[in-house]
Parts: sequence; C-alpha cells; structure tokens
Amino acid sequence: MREQRKVVTILFCDLVGSTALGESTDPEVLRARLTRTFADLRAVIERHGGSVEKFVGDAVMAVFGIPTAHEDDALRAVRAADQMRAAIAEHGLEARIGVNTGEVVVGGEGETLVTGDAVNVAARLERAAPTGQILLGERTYALVRDAVRVEAVEPLDLKGKAAPVPALRLLELVGDELVTRRPNTPLVGRERERARLWRDYEDAVADRTCRLFTLLGPAGMGKSRLVADFVDRVDSTADVLRGRCLSYGEGITYWPLVEMLTPLGIDPETVVASTPEETRGAFRRLLESRAVDRPQVVVVDDLQWAEGVFVDLVEHVADLSRGAPILLLCIARTELLDARPDWGGGKLNATSLLLEPLGPEECALLVDQLAVEGSLDGGLRERILEASAGVPLYLEEMLAMLRDGGDGDVTVPPTIQALLQARIDALEPDLRVVLERSAIEGELFHHAAVASLVPEEERADLDGHLAALIRAELVRPEASMPGDQAYRFRHVLIRDAVYGAMPKELRARLHERFADWLERSSDESAFEREEILGYHLEQAFRLRAELGDTDDELAERAGLRLLEAGRGGTRRADYAAAASFLSRATGLLPRTGATRRQALPELAEALARRGELTEMAAVLQETLELSRQAGDAPTEARALISLTALESRVSSGRKVELMLGDMLQLAESLERSGDGTNLARAYSEMGSLRFLIGRAGEGEIDLGRAASLAREVGEPALERAALSRRLRPIAWGPSSAEEGIAFCTTLLGNRGANAADKAHALQVRALFHAMRGDVEAFRTSRAEAETLIDELGLTLLRGTYAIDTGFGEALLGNLEGAERTLRTGHELLIEIGDSGTRSSVDGVLANVLVSLGQLDEAEWYARESHASAAADDFDAHPRWKVALARVLVARGDLPEAERLVREAHAFLEPTDFINLQADVLVALGEVLAAAGDTDGASAALGRAGALYEQKGNAVSAASTHAVLAELHAT
Repeated sequence: MREQRKVVTILFCDLVGSTALGESTDPEVLRARLTRTFADLRAVIERHGGSVEKFVGDAVMAVFGIPTAHEDDALRAVRAADQMRAAIAEHGLEARIGVNTGEVVVGGEGETLVTGDAVNVAARLERAAPTGQILLGERTYALVRDAVRVEAVEPLDLKGKAAPVPALRLLELVGDELVTRRPNTPLVGRERERARLWRDYEDAVADRTCRLFTLLGPAGMGKSRLVADFVDRVDSTADVLRGRCLSYGEGITYWPLVEMLTPLGIDPETVVASTPEETRGAFRRLLESRAVDRPQVVVVDDLQWAEGVFVDLVEHVADLSRGAPILLLCIARTELLDARPDWGGGKLNATSLLLEPLGPEECALLVDQLAVEGSLDGGLRERILEASAGVPLYLEEMLAMLRDGGDGDVTVPPTIQALLQARIDALEPDLRVVLERSAIEGELFHHAAVASLVPEEERADLDGHLAALIRAELVRPEASMPGDQAYRFRHVLIRDAVYGAMPKELRARLHERFADWLERSSDESAFEREEILGYHLEQAFRLRAELGDTDDELAERAGLRLLEAGRGGTRRADYAAAASFLSRATGLLPRTGATRRQALPELAEALARRGELTEMAAVLQETLELSRQAGDAPTEARALISLTALESRVSSGRKVELMLGDMLQLAESLERSGDGTNLARAYSEMGSLRFLIGRAGEGEIDLGRAASLAREVGEPALERAALSRRLRPIAWGPSSAEEGIAFCTTLLGNRGANAADKAHALQVRALFHAMRGDVEAFRTSRAEAETLIDELGLTLLRGTYAIDTGFGEALLGNLEGAERTLRTGHELLIEIGDSGTRSSVDGVLANVLVSLGQLDEAEWYARESHASAAADDFDAHPRWKVALARVLVARGDLPEAERLVREAHAFLEPTDFINLQADVLVALGEVLAAAGDTDGASAALGRAGALYEQKGNAVSAASTHAVLAELHAT
C-alpha cells in the first residue's frame, strides 16, 4: 500500500492479570490459553473489517480503515471492541480497551504501519481504562454517537499531552448505523421526484404489474427522506416490506429478506431455500400471493452493498413477476452502477432516478427549519449554505455540530469526512491518481493541467478516467475555455478530502510541477496568472518547509509572483487582495533583500486603505530600519513620508505644523538628489498636511505640483493618487461647488483612475450636489460611491465619507438619514482607531442630533468629539462647540452659548474653510438673535450668506437669507 494520509480508527486491547496468571499456570498451558484468546480476538477484528497491526505481549493493536476506508470504520471498531470484551470474558480473562480516531500516515514501501498522534492517544486511553471497560476518544464518539450509549469521564491527563484529553466510557451499543437516518427532517423541494415515484406506484397498481424504481445518489442527498415521505403516503393503501443491505458481516446475503419477513411473522427459513434459484422463486411467489389483496411495496435500502445473489433476487422479481401490483423501490448510491453497469437497462418496467443537490432557495428553507431560532447570524448562515453545496446531510451535520457546542466555525463534520474518505478509497488506483492530480489545481480544474501532472503512461487513458469520475458523481463537466475542457468537483469537500489524503511531499512536488507547466503554457498577460503561480509555488515551499526541507530559491520564486499579484490588486483598487498578496510575498522574499524592502511600503499603503493602521505602522517601522541598514535612501524617504501620513491622522495642529516643516526639508533634499518619484510623494503629503491645518487652498497647489512631478517621472499611480487627494481640500476649502463638480467629473473620466479614486470623487461630487440642492444627483452619486466602497472594502474611505454624506443629507433635510450615516462612521472609526477623523464625525453628528431635538445625546457626542480631538484641531473643535452652544440655547444658557460660538469662530479665522466658517457664523447669529442683539445677529448672518455664496452652497445661502429677512422683518 502506497503512503497516504487518512483518518483511521485505532483499537488497543490489553489483557489484565496475565502476569499473575503466569505465576500459577504451567507455561505451556498458559501459552495455549493465550493463543486461543488471541485467535478469537483476531477473528473478531477481521470479521469487522479491521487489520491486526501487531500483538505485543498481552496487548493487541488493530486499525480500522486500511488498506481501504469505510464510512463506518469507527463503528466497526467500537462493535469489535464490545465483542472482544465478551470473547475475553469467555476465556476467564479481563481486559482494558481504548479506541481513538484521527489522521495518520499509513503505508509506504509495502508496510501497513500507521503513525500519528491518534495512535498514541489510543494507547493511552487503553492504559487509562479501568479493568473491563472501553474508553472512546472524542472523535470516535462523534462518529458513532447515534449508535452507542456512553458516559463521560473526567478528562484524562495523558502522558505527552499538554491538555487533558476528553474521553467517554462505552456503556452499550444501541444501533448499527453511523448516522441515524432522520425521517423527521423536513422534506423540502423534490416535487418532481415525488411525483415521478408516485406515478410509478400508481402505474403498478393500475396495470397490476411489477415496477422497479431505483433511487440513486451519493450519501446524504436525501434519498431516505424522500422514501420516508413516499411510505407515509402509501401506507394506507399498500403493504410496505423493508430491508437494508449491510456493508459487512457474516450471513448478510439474505439479511434484507430476513428484515422484511420477520415483522410479517414469516419464518425466513420457509423462504430462504438451499439454492439461490429456489429462494428467488419462493420470494416472488410470496409477493404475488400477498399482492392479490393489497399492493406490495418492497423497499431495499443500500442496495450498493448487497451481495450479488441478493441483487439477482431483486432482478428476478422485476423480470418475472406478472399480474401482481408490486413496486420494488431500491435505494442505492451510484457505486451500484460500478458493480452492475446495466442495472435496469433493457427493462420496460424499470425507472432510475438520480437525486441531485438541492437548490439555494431549498437549502435556505431547510436551514431555517432545522436551525435553533437565533443560533445563526447572517454570515454563519451563508457559510453553512455555501459549504453544504445542496447536500441535505452535510447541512444537517454542520448544524448538529453547532448545536453540540461548536465554536461558530464552519468545519467538516467527522461523519461527512468519513463518508468522503470511504468513497475515495473505493476508487480504482488509476482513477484516484487522476482525482488527486485534479485536486492540485483546485475545485475547478482543466484537462490540460491534469494531463501535465499524471504519469506519462496514464495520459492516453485520461479521457476515459475523467468520464468514469463523472459517472461516479465525483466531478462534472464545466464551461470550458477554447481548446481546453474544464471540470469541477461535485463538492468542494470532495476536493478537500482528496487533497488532504495525499502526503505533503507529493503535494509539494505536484504544486511545483503545476507552476512549471503553467509558466510554459500560459500567456504572460493572462488574467490572475501571477496569483495562481504564486499560490502553487507558495504551497510547494510551505509543504516542504513543514517537512524540514527549506528551499530558499523556491521561496523567492513564489514571493516574486505574489508581489506582482499584489501590485495588480493595487492597480485595480482591490486592496484586500493586494494586502493579502503583498503580505505573503514579503513573508517569502529574503528578509534583507532589496526587493522585499521596496515592497514593504506597498504593503503599508494597501493596509492603510483597509483601515489596518496598527499593522501599517509596524510595516513602515520595519521598512525604515531595513532601509537605513542598507543605506537605501529612496526607500527610507518613502517610509518617512508614509509614516508622516499615518501620524498626521492623530496629531494636533501644532504637531502637523512641525511635520510640514520636516516635509519641506525632505523635499529640498529630494530635489537636490534628483529623486523625482519621492519628491512627488513629499509634495502630495505636504498638500494633505496643509489641508489638516486649514490651509486648503495651499494644499491644492502642493497636490497639483505633486501630480505634475509624478507625470514628469512617469508614475501614473502617483499622479492619480495626488489628484484623488485634492478632493478633500476642494470639498471643504475655498473652491466653489461648480469648480468642485467639474474637477470630480474630470477625475471620473480619467481612464487611469482606479475604482477607489472614482469612489472618492463620487462621494465629494455628491456633497457638492447637496450644496446646490440637486437631490436626484446627490442620491445617484452617493449610491454609486457606496457600491464601489462596499465592493472594494475601503474601510478608511467609508469613515471619511460619513462626514460628506452626513453633512449632505442634513443639508437636504434628511436628518434621520444623516444620523444613520454618521453613527455608522463613528463605530467604524472606533474600530480602526482613527480618533482624528472620528472627532469631526462626532461633531457633525452632535449638530444633527440637536436639529432632531435629541439634546442629551447631542451633548454626549459633542463631549466625545471634544475628548478625542487634538488641542488645536480647527475642524472638530468648532463643530462640537457649535453643537453644545445650540444645546445651551435650547436650555436658556445664552452667555455660555455665545462664549462657545465665539471660541469656535476664533478657531476658524486662520483657515480658509469657508463653508465651516459660515456654519459657525450662522450659529453666532442664532445665539445673538436669541439674546436680542438684532444688529449683531444680522451682521453675522450676512457674512455667513456671503461665504455660502462664495462656496456655491446654494441651500445654506438660501436658508440664511431667509432667516436674515425674517430677522429684519421683526
């Protein structure tokens, strides 16, 4: 048996007291007695399909699952353990037994030796078991839970295990099925299948004939549930005889017949004759005689496990029965067709129906009916639906794991893993080789790729092997590329089971071979080529590293491919993918190499876009250290610029002034050195810093120069970034709404702009449309921006967007919508740790809440803004001061309100944030009017209206002029 990884069940049994027995028993007598005992134990083990691994002294070790796995290996082992205990007692001896299930490595060089932690745990369970008892490991119990009654014991402190090991004491066997079929599970969908089965039954009754109906499908597809529904419907009109074929055991040939006859009070020996021919005839005549009075429905379950003689019996009745209403309803897995390819063929009275997976809507309905109310959040529900892929049993078992104390993660239940492993193990070796090579590419794979991986002598038969796998319902044809047929595994769990069974050394070799083939055969411009190459090379490296074989050349090769994949993600504004690829690339490239060092700032940028600011800071600090050690001035400069951008998000105005001075010095140095690329970055950062201290107009000039420099040095990505950064100063600085809309439209029409740039431009354009009172244009632009932000996962942009959108909604009178947007932004910015932007968001939210009359909550958010704002934050302080002043006006404290508003105005005087200045002047006018200072109020409102008009904020200008007119009228 070749080496492979698989899940097996290990049984250890040790005789107790044999040493003491040896002191009082003749050696030859003792030897004979133990020989008989061990012979009986071997017989029990082998009768249940196990393999005796070894006898050591008074102990025996057996393995269930080699050379071929069965879905019920764990149950076979437990039943064997129970019978071994009884056999040992018959010899006047006692024993301790431990049974454990787990993944091991088996075979290799013709051996059946199994190695792995599961073996050690089984041995230790045996040693911990009290005399005469059987202890089961946790995974074994998970596989046999429906067939046993157990009692939990205290977790065992086992030698070599860091944590106590759960164990259960076997009390008794109560069933013979791995997973008890659940007839009470709701039947969803299957209307066509129900109708077709019922029609065959009605034909059998109406024509008084025998019909053979075979319901086919892989394990777990819902065959038994469909039959249970049919039996419920037919029970009042027909006799139902039911028998199940067993997967192993002695005397099982006619076991289904015994199960049918015994409930009828018929002695099976009166039907089961000395020859198969006589038995077939006797059973057919029995059915025909009973069918005179009532139709007979004969349900044969698990026909794929039937002995050939019994299958012949079913065919005999189908072929020869005449004049009697009989429905032979056979339930079988598709493996039946491997043994009987012509099953049902040529029979006019035969129907075969393959049960397919449920559709998405049917699965969703089944989840809703089975899940405990409130136990599934939306994300977990979707993951279960996706993982089950329409197979009802998979879905049921996943939900059962959650009910039994699962941690909320969607994992493959042991029962499903056992079913899949048994199904794969039953394949012919050639088919398994093809399936393994297919699994290397993934759930979706291609003919040419598999041909490149299979042994040369197998290529001629590849089409036939793939056709056989399709017939076995393991794979299916998929929409193909020109010149290459594609296939897909029927279920991703099948692919995972095949892949997981391969030794890591083989997986590593095949991943590298696949990458070599893809490099030779694919176009360098092919979509996702770098991602796929990087993945397979990375897998090859990591698998070898796990085995202690570190290949630096392979690691670098993988890292370079992933680096290109990450850069592609950045170009597409897919920053989640970019961060993932770049992180993996920098983990593989030589730590002190130039390529990795220069890739780190790219990773930092992707992390920033994702709002992962802590991780960004760590990456930039490492970049700084490595670049200084290597004397790499350009990379050091880039890291310094990025660190400045990061620090500015949480810095005060005075600190930002100092940063601006440092950046000016750095720009002078870069200009002298001729580093145009980093000079463009420096000017871009200076523009942002000037915006942060309220000098938006100057910031626009710096960002314009940054774009020009980037264009000169041939850096379109930098040019695009500088243009995108201009959006913030344009939105809140002295530029008019008309100018802002024109700039946004130009940026949106730029073919070089990526999706993130467009999302930013759309959100700013929405703000300007709100200022102009164009509700429809505002809604359209906002919706388009939100769609892009959600698709790209631009967490940081969504937080910043809350100010623009919340402010715009409030301008247009949708205060509830503004509140929702701003609250979302508040929570999101807390999550990513951006206190600088949050202080402004909270200030805007506080003002919206005042307008809604929620004064206490408005005061709370105003104080939150105050607490998180830097001491000289010119944006946040005016906003919260105005909000708190408006609260105080409502409460009648006019002097304190006036003081706060005048402080807010003083904050803004050095800036060119004219829209915000106007907002503060309006608040001042309201306070002065309430205090009876009509002249002061008129002056403040007049200045505010002029600033609004300068900005192009027609909505605020109109409302301010209306208040002013009303004030003059009174």
